[in-house]
Amino acid sequence: VYQVKYRGREVVGNSRAGLQLDNRTWELALARKINQVKCWMDNLEVDSVIYQPAVNKSWHPLYGERSTVREAYNEAIMYLSKKDGSNYRLNIEVRAYDEGIAFRYFFPEHPQAIFHKVVGDLTEYTFPPGAMAWAEQWAQAPFEHLAINDIKQPVERALTVELSNGLWVALTDADVDDWCLTKLVASPTKQNTLTSVMYSPVDIVTYYATPWKIIMAADKPGELLEHNDIIQNLNPPCEITDTDWIRPGKIMRETTITTEGAIATIDFCAAHHIPYMLFDWQWYMPCTSHDGDATKVVSKLDMPRVIAYGKEKRIGVWVYVNQHALMKQMRELFPLLHKWGVVGVKSGFVQYASHRWATWLHDMVRLAAENKLLINIHDEFRPSGFSRTYPNLLTQEGIRGNEEFPDATHNTILPFTRMINGAADYTTVSYTHLRAHETLSDL
Repeated sequence: VYQVKYRGREVVGNSRAGLQLDNRTWELALARKINQVKCWMDNLEVDSVIYQPAVNKSWHPLYGERSTVREAYNEAIMYLSKKDGSNYRLNIEVRAYDEGIAFRYFFPEHPQAIFHKVVGDLTEYTFPPGAMAWAEQWAQAPFEHLAINDIKQPVERALTVELSNGLWVALTDADVDDWCLTKLVASPTKQNTLTSVMYSPVDIVTYYATPWKIIMAADKPGELLEHNDIIQNLNPPCEITDTDWIRPGKIMRETTITTEGAIATIDFCAAHHIPYMLFDWQWYMPCTSHDGDATKVVSKLDMPRVIAYGKEKRIGVWVYVNQHALMKQMRELFPLLHKWGVVGVKSGFVQYASHRWATWLHDMVRLAAENKLLINIHDEFRPSGFSRTYPNLLTQEGIRGNEEFPDATHNTILPFTRMINGAADYTTVSYTHLRAHETLSDL
């Protein structure tokens, strides 16, 4: 059980922490007869709590709102183990920042190499009565302003909550590249409490650390956004040695998918200081089928000529690639795109929620970095700070943007909710008199 206070005011009351595991199959396979308990956490005992030296340092991101990011926290680790002969151990690592607190579960290496199967996240968040949340059931959903008890369906993170004591809270996560999507839903048995919902089981080989769970607290909602560096700080430092090729910038879509249209778009980009042009879907066909081949360009588009012209004008060319082609030929495709001179890939309709697809998607970003390709992940994926480790991931969708034509009220909520996660591609698709309200809210 844990609780969180901010400047003497309650943020999270007594709440459960822990994970549920089902290792029985692997125990039997290794001829280990271990007594099964109803909840895997039940017979863990605290061995010690060790406080770590305080950390106070800074680092410099390649891009973003701030040129210098401060990383300062106090840390303690709770060491737990089972005394039933199973040799199971669990550490709970806790960090306290000015911006909030973060904790994660760490499994030390098991001496008999028993595989661990995590089937449930038992972590709860109990708020003071009267708390209200801005909830989205999926990443591109409209907002619902709900009391905690009324969140009947799992909702996305970051979840922003206004407490009755005047505080503002955001629940989110970090360092999630080897885990599944985890959402939040009202507890059926405990008032004013959110429980964690894992999209799929997670199979792990120890030693292993789960993602960080983050509870941000602030006096004003804007401070949650101002303090969201905590998410990047809880991710590993940059893994890319040579980053000179990573440059953020505006991009314009070319929709005719013709050589002539692309040349005209490049000219427009050059005249208006837009550094990138994107070929959206249908530059290869069929693009939403496993039968598609993204190594072959449609006949009406002379890709080498367009890329060469773009280089003359200093306009980088991006291409959209659907998950079907990425699954089928990513390891062949990315080196080929780099050879062509393509600078970036917009991945479309990608699955990411299960453990399998989460690792696949983050490995896609790593493979892109090996081939000096920038990445924009589209559709439901939301960031959790992976761009610190692989800054070639410039942005992602995971937002109800211009494709859905949300109203201005929706857009005023975004900075205090979705934008806490990190960068978002709003997918601006139309500026016409028919969408005047959207144009004004975009501006």
